Amino acid sequence: MESLYVLFIILGAIISYSLYTYFKQKRILKPLTEEEFRQGYRKAQLIDVRETKEHEGGHIWGSRNIPVSQFRTRAQEIRPDQPVYLYCQNGIRSGRAAQLLYKKGHRELYHLKGGFRTWTGKVKKK
Repeated sequence: MESLYVLFIILGAIISYSLYTYFKQKRILKPLTEEEFRQGYRKAQLIDVRETKEHEGGHIWGSRNIPVSQFRTRAQEIRPDQPVYLYCQNGIRSGRAAQLLYKKGHRELYHLKGGFRTWTGKVKKK
């Protein structure tokens, strides 16, 4: 019976952390439709947070690849005084990247709703 209580406490902690992360990302990261994304990304820093192999397989024209796995060491490459447009495959990793950038002082953070898989614009492949 004790192990059941411990399991419920652990499960409650995981759910609480997930909800906290979800609502924090909603507060700091503005999702944009593809049309809204197209209107503003040329005047901003466009960052593809997918891994290098995914980026090489196809990416939005003009984007810079900084994988979320390298964000802690490469975040200083992104200027805090300009808007940042993030995208990943489906929107999860861009949320994690936005949290790290927000901690470093970035406030204008946007991401492509639905991620790269929904993008219908120009794509560059290596």
